[in-house]
Amino acid sequence: MDFWLILYIIDWGLFGIVTLAVLYMLIYTIASLFFHKNEVPKSKQQNRFIILIPAYKNPNVIYTVKSILAQSYSQRQFDVTVISDHNDEMTNFRLAQEPVTLLTPNFEKSSKAKAFQLAINNLPQFKIYDIAIVLDGGSVVDTEFLTQMNDAFESAGTKAIQAHRVSRNRNSTSARMGSVFEEINNSIFRRGHLAMGLSAGICGGGYALDFNWFKENVFKLKSQWEVKEIESLLLRQNIYIDYFDDIYVYDEKKDTAEEFNRERGTWIKAQFFAAIRNLHYLPGALLSQNYNWLDKIIQWLMIPRMLMMAIIIGMGLILPAIYMSLVFKWWALFAITLLIFALATPDYLVDDHWESTFFKSPLILMKSIPGLSGIADYLDRIDIDSRYTKKDKKKKDKKKKK
Repeated sequence: MDFWLILYIIDWGLFGIVTLAVLYMLIYTIASLFFHKNEVPKSKQQNRFIILIPAYKNPNVIYTVKSILAQSYSQRQFDVTVISDHNDEMTNFRLAQEPVTLLTPNFEKSSKAKAFQLAINNLPQFKIYDIAIVLDGGSVVDTEFLTQMNDAFESAGTKAIQAHRVSRNRNSTSARMGSVFEEINNSIFRRGHLAMGLSAGICGGGYALDFNWFKENVFKLKSQWEVKEIESLLLRQNIYIDYFDDIYVYDEKKDTAEEFNRERGTWIKAQFFAAIRNLHYLPGALLSQNYNWLDKIIQWLMIPRMLMMAIIIGMGLILPAIYMSLVFKWWALFAITLLIFALATPDYLVDDHWESTFFKSPLILMKSIPGLSGIADYLDRIDIDSRYTKKDKKKKDKKKKK
């Protein structure tokens, strides 16, 4: 086959796939600009909560426990179960000093699904709960969190709600990138969806489910991608997922590029798994007019955002060396993608570190690609050295002036 024909097929094939993902993001990003927060009325009753905190090799779970125990909500109206999986003895010792139910499994192959199932099996039979809340180990919440969740759950009138997850640490480029991506997700998959009248997406933590529904469905979870399975079960049963922008869960972001890329790699696998497992539901969702479920399947079928950006940047850099006229559409797509990210990023994240984070983001991506990680580390070191040199020069100049 002719080289140019192969090139055109690859170029336009990739362009079509990426363009669909960009258009999807653009529609919901624009919709998010019209999202209005609804005032949540105070609930007349106090629901009884069970807070589940699965923590795999995460000693920071102790901060999560302390923050949830410091609630202004009646202490008699909630219980806490910590599933401390593969944590060290000191972490478990500190957790054992707190008024929580501590489970210390040693799963051969750990997953949140197994942690949830173990927790449900170990709940006292005589206790009745109304709502189950899932928090990630390392996340912290405000003292009014349970009060707000109680009001929101009563106001929503549905069996699933998601709180606003934000970063509690922005001390490195990777953590700041994680913060930005989290808020972009909130804009597209939560605010944007609600503005369009569709169900919000569930994050990895900070969500609440009707306890009886959770208890009935938790043993249907079979994989390590439990969030995708929970979303699938909810939407297949036509259960709307609401989102509350004013209820915050402060999540711990990955500090290093290696952890950041490993986490994104896991999410890509989860999306691929969800797409394969649920593709056969697509015709049924369309015929039954279950648009929330239809949208979710389409969302999973889209190319993951990190892979999308890698393709856009890669084609934008490679094509000029082969055939210049082919690259202009990729540059246009790159500009539109940057516009989407700019619109979806809240103002509070555009701080003094914004430019540094923006220009370093390709280095973070390069570190996930074999053969380019060494180059990325070298460029990163040069940048750090130059910054320290500038700081030293400024200090010397100040001393001279004195």
